[in-house]
Amino acid sequence: MSKRDYYEVLGVERSASAEEIKKAYRKIALENHPDRNPDNKEAEERFKEAAEAYDVLRDEEKRAHYDRFGHSDFGNNFGGFSNEDIFAQFGDIFENLFGFGGGSSRSANRPTVGDDLRYNLKISFRQAAKGDDVRLTIPRTAACPDCKGSGAAEGSKKETCPQCKGMGQVFVQQGPFRFASTCPKCQGTGTIITKPCPRCKGDGHIQEKRELTVHIPAGVYDGARLRLRGEGEAGRNGGPNGDLYVVIHIEADQVFDRDGQNLIYSTKIPFTKASLGAKIKVPTLDEEIEFEVPKGTQSGAIYQIKGKGLPYPGEKRTGDLLIEVIVETPTKLNAEQTELLQALDSLFEKQDQKLSSKIKKKIKDIIG
Repeated sequence: MSKRDYYEVLGVERSASAEEIKKAYRKIALENHPDRNPDNKEAEERFKEAAEAYDVLRDEEKRAHYDRFGHSDFGNNFGGFSNEDIFAQFGDIFENLFGFGGGSSRSANRPTVGDDLRYNLKISFRQAAKGDDVRLTIPRTAACPDCKGSGAAEGSKKETCPQCKGMGQVFVQQGPFRFASTCPKCQGTGTIITKPCPRCKGDGHIQEKRELTVHIPAGVYDGARLRLRGEGEAGRNGGPNGDLYVVIHIEADQVFDRDGQNLIYSTKIPFTKASLGAKIKVPTLDEEIEFEVPKGTQSGAIYQIKGKGLPYPGEKRTGDLLIEVIVETPTKLNAEQTELLQALDSLFEKQDQKLSSKIKKKIKDIIG
């Protein structure tokens, strides 16, 4: 019986892209996979027919040849697939669809990036404000220096697994079908180590404590994550290391509070100074400065000094210093203080009475 046209088998146009061809094949393979169609001879034939079509049309050179000459020029070179052949040749597709396949060896040996690490770093408020270089000791896995991460002892190398012949898969016969599973001897890698490295015991990795310095930028905020590329766990099969994330935790300061990049300094002054005005000493991150409290300052008033706050990380601008003034009311007075305050209170009452008389006279003048 003559073979069907490969484009017809996959249900695509002759102008179909490589991605469209792959997508069509995946759909047919999924619908007719032996796992889903036990003892179904027709599904098995469609499964093999689609695999044969895909093997030709996925390859640009084979596809061009097929478009020109059709089936006749291929002879018997591209027919007669077994399920084992299909799983082995198109393992990447079946891994994605079903979680296993002949590509498991390639997947197991593919370079993979190492895991990222997190380090919680507690620093003082002043370190966060001014920036600092902090020395860290990070426990992590690293490629074994003796075997360069291969796991094989010096003078030896990994060998092809004798059980799966390097495929990473073994096949189990169930009725007329063969099904793939991960090779138990090599765990799907397709290779075994006959002489393990004495230092890493064949793992290819060792535990180490790495000393490194992390730069804390001036003005860093609480909870900031600093990324150190390549300082995480070692990769596998020659893959790159993961990253290290240093998470900043800032201790509270005894002098300043913080609002973004602004510093807040709270100071208490007696009500007399708040009334009369006064010059007070105010700390900054660098030095102590003199600040003049205006006359008549009310409790809770906030005054701003430009550029005396925290720097913005990576920028040239700086936050401000906010001075919060708390006016204190005395709770205990001696006789002299009481007498003076009573005299002051009398003056205020007289002033209020004069003001009240003026207001009354003005109202009377207005209404006649």
